Parts: sequence; C-alpha cells; structure tokens
Amino acid sequence: MKFTLIKSATIVNEGQVFVGDVLIKDGRIERIDGSIGDPRGGCEIIDATGLHLLPGCIDDQVHFREPGLTHKGDLHTESRAAVAGGITSFMEMPNTVPNTLTQELLQLKYDLAAHKSPANYSFFMGVSNDNYDEVMRTDPEKVCGIKIFMGSSTGNMLVDDDHVLARIFANTSSLIATHCEDEATVRNNLAKAIAEKGASLTAADHPIIRSVEACYLSSSKAVALAQKHNTRLHILHISTAKELALFDNTRPLEQKRITSEACIHHLWFSDSDYATLGNLIKWNPAVKSAADRESILAAVLDNRIDVIATDHAPHTLGEKTKTYTEAPSGGPLVQHALLAMLEMHKQGKISLTDVVRKMSHDVARCFRLLERGFIREGYFADLVLVDLNKPTKVDRSNLLYKCGWSPFEGVKFGSTVVRTLVNGNTVWNDGRLVDPPSGMRLKFEKDR
Repeated sequence: MKFTLIKSATIVNEGQVFVGDVLIKDGRIERIDGSIGDPRGGCEIIDATGLHLLPGCIDDQVHFREPGLTHKGDLHTESRAAVAGGITSFMEMPNTVPNTLTQELLQLKYDLAAHKSPANYSFFMGVSNDNYDEVMRTDPEKVCGIKIFMGSSTGNMLVDDDHVLARIFANTSSLIATHCEDEATVRNNLAKAIAEKGASLTAADHPIIRSVEACYLSSSKAVALAQKHNTRLHILHISTAKELALFDNTRPLEQKRITSEACIHHLWFSDSDYATLGNLIKWNPAVKSAADRESILAAVLDNRIDVIATDHAPHTLGEKTKTYTEAPSGGPLVQHALLAMLEMHKQGKISLTDVVRKMSHDVARCFRLLERGFIREGYFADLVLVDLNKPTKVDRSNLLYKCGWSPFEGVKFGSTVVRTLVNGNTVWNDGRLVDPPSGMRLKFEKDR
C-alpha cells in the first residue's frame, strides 16, 4: 500500500480555487480536504505551499511518430516531453508508417506504449477508402475514436469517397475525429500559387493555399453527415472564424454530438509570425489571421469550441528548413502547451479555471473518459503542480523533443511545471524526469 500526501496546494478544479491537501493511495485520490495528517508512517509528503495543483492535461491530438517515423520522435521521447509539460494522458493519431489501418497495427501501438510511456495513452484507429471492416471492429470502450483525414495525409489515409464516408458516419459507434480541409480546393490553390510565384513561394503563402474556404467546405460537410446520421463527431484544430458558426454552445458538453478543438498554435501565432518563423509554424490547417486567432479564443471561452490540444507533430530541423513546398507541416508542442496557456492567463485572456476546464475536464467529458480529468476522490491521481511565479525560458538545451527544436525557442514563460504525477507516481520533478513507465491504457464510457 502506497500513500502520497500533497500538502497546502492551491487546488484548481471544477471552477473553484482553494487551498487544501490531497491524499493519494495506490495511484488514486483517496481524500481531498483542508488539512490531512499523515495516515501512516512512511507516507511521502509533498509540500505544495505556494504552488497550484491542477488535474493533468489530456491531449486529444498528438503525432508521436512510432512506428516508422522515429527519426522525428517516438513514444518514449515524446511522452517524456509531454509529462514534463504537465500532460498526463494523450491520444495519438494513425498516420504513422505503416498507417494504423488494421486492428493488429493498432494493438502494436498499445503494446509499444505499455513499455515506453510515462503518460497514459490511447490511439485512434485510422480510416482509408478501403478498410471499412477493420474500422467497424474498433471497440469504443477501449479506443478513443476513429480518425478520418478529409484532407491530404501520410500514405493511404485521405478519405475522399463519399460512399465510404456516409457508410462510416451511419454505422460506427465510435467517436469520429476529422481533419477537415477540402482536398480539391487546396490542390487548386496550390496550382494557382505555383503558376503565379513558382519557386518564390514561402510559408506566408500557406494560409492562402490551405484557405479559409478549404476548411469551411470540409468542416461543413462533416457536420452535415454527423447531423444526418446522429454521429459523434469531433472536428480537430479549428483554424478559421468562419467555421465557428457550425458549432453549438446552447447545450452542456455531455449532450453534444458534435464537438470541436482549438490548438495551441492557432491560439498563439498568426500570419504575421511567418516573417520570422517561416516553416517552423507551417501546420495543416494553416495558422491564419490575427482576427481568426481572436475569434477562436472567443469561441473557446463561450464553449463553441470544447477543448484545447496541441497537434504535436515533430519533424527534424533539416526537414523544416527545406523550401516551402518541400518542408512538411507540423511542429513539436507538448512540452510547452500548458505553459503557453498559463501565459495567456497571465495576460488576462483566459481564467485559470478555464485553462483547466479546456485542457482537462472538458477533454474527459468530450471523450467520455473514465475516472480521469478531475481532482476527485476515487479518480486516478493524474496531477500537475505549477509555480505561477517561476519563469521558464525555452532554450534548445532544455528541450526534450527528439527533433531538438521548438517554435517557442527564446520565449520566456512566466510559469514552470514543477511536478507531474501519473497514476500517483511522480514522473517529472523539479526539472528532472523520473523514468519508470507508469502510464496506463485509457478507458472510455460506452456511447449513450
């Protein structure tokens, strides 16, 4: 029997901020109170005076690159970076090599994570134009969802067959997560840009090529399908103000069938940053205007957008410094996502309770995650202690990403992740990783 007692923390949970103690027993939260004594000799006591205790962040969209792309990142390196950033659970995408298009390849990822990940984990099942039977074998109580790329992706994962889309939306009992960009629009925009500019294309052209209209056409199509078939749909990485009209904030999240996500880069950067950062902020969908960015934040705050995630997608610096048309899209974010949102809190843009709600509580609600995402008695002790008064300077020397770079290099955040606990075990403490793989497979409530 193992006890850990967190003393005198400023607890941020379910809309409240209060000072209290949290007792952990065998990986679960045993008791939350104003003052708890040592339940027995030998209990580990963590003095959290002056620190804020948050439920661990749950990232519903990461690309950890294993198998097949491990020169960019892998389950071990990227999950370690995640816990260093206060992310205690992740859901990983299927565009690895080979693409995760069979149940056997999906199980391989779970087997790898069980030995490598200090964070809790789940993996999306991938969809192609020709793996319907495999997709239908997905167990929604053991798998976070199925992923449909309604825009270009790695390998054989663009789903552009309307019959296949309709069949899956009509028949799956799993949550469908979609990447929404209209492929024909993107291709036409790219051809036009090449004809006009040729080799002089830069990352500043990215939001014109992967345009507002490309996003809206695809997102509206996905929403129409979900409405027709009463499907649980989650649209990833909203990047435009125009798409926000597709989402509802008049009902509680638990009653929604259609939900959406904002990502850190779309909340932090704008198209003015391409001049200095170039391909380092080349993502799909593209980082767009400051007006889009501010509209996305407003939608996070008024609950048209339900959760905040990273879309962590590392590439090597050599790959990112190629020409615009050759450089891949994506970048590393898990180590600094919470710090970025805490910085936005310090800037007065979002409350601390809303940071916790959008990065923990509402991710758990959206995915119907069992016994995680809250500081509640009986729940797993996935927790993060942060110091809101201790700055963190992002420097290449302190990055844990395998790719070795960050779009935040040189930024000085006003907060620090002091300690991260996963299932009651400390995995990050005072700038050091504590390495036993204590992550567990996530479990989900059955669709109602």
